[in-house]
Amino acid sequence: MRPFSRADRVGGLIKQTLAELLLRQISDPRLTGAVITGVKVTGDLRLAKIYFSAPGGEKGHQEAKEGFEQAHGFIKRELAQRLGLRYMPDLRFYYDASIDYGARIEELLKTVKQRDEEDH
Repeated sequence: MRPFSRADRVGGLIKQTLAELLLRQISDPRLTGAVITGVKVTGDLRLAKIYFSAPGGEKGHQEAKEGFEQAHGFIKRELAQRLGLRYMPDLRFYYDASIDYGARIEELLKTVKQRDEEDH
């Protein structure tokens, strides 16, 4: 069996191309600092779930989601042209809270370490 399915390869291409679009062509201020953290494409290539992270806490990621939703048509059209797929998957955008979760864990570990050093 192949190590990567076609859906995985298409997801990787979408991630790379969308990251490039964010850097060079999308000028929406709500998307400034937004980072594509992952893309999962269904096996039938009909749906692409795009995960992103954005600075600014709750307000920042809500604004970024709105920015992605507003730019949905442009993004899908540009991806279709650049990727040359027979059928372009529908795009859904989701906030990826794993970076926030990791930062919270890091903060807790630092607190525990400081308390441990104070006790000894």
